[in-house]
Amino acid sequence: MRTVRDESGHHYLLVKESSDASLVRDPETGAQRHLPNDELEPVDGESPLVTAAGAVPAAVRRVLSAVHDDRSLGLLVELDARGPLSVHELLDAYDLCESDLHGLLAEFRAAGLIEEADAAGRRGYDATETTSEALAVLAP
Repeated sequence: MRTVRDESGHHYLLVKESSDASLVRDPETGAQRHLPNDELEPVDGESPLVTAAGAVPAAVRRVLSAVHDDRSLGLLVELDARGPLSVHELLDAYDLCESDLHGLLAEFRAAGLIEEADAAGRRGYDATETTSEALAVLAP
């Protein structure tokens, strides 16, 4: 399987190729259709698996890339549901040591999943809109 693009730049997965047309699948919709070969060109350097991942919303892919286990996913869920929460509240409420908590918070900030926020006059964190979008898909 290969990644190809049409004249408008839209990426597809090449399913089957014949002499004059190719069967392609749109990774976002899953729809398959035939397109003339002269309207398609290979996309060098893009894995078809990366193209296939396009079926998953970008916000969900970002969360999936950032979480390591159920505890880290749970931290995002809690910040989305209860945030903003101060660092003190997070340390008191959950079974994370200070270094683990700060490590996760740093990773989530770098991924754009949380942001600093005021939590009752203390430094805290809250989920971003990206996180809320992703969690709405993952846990409706």
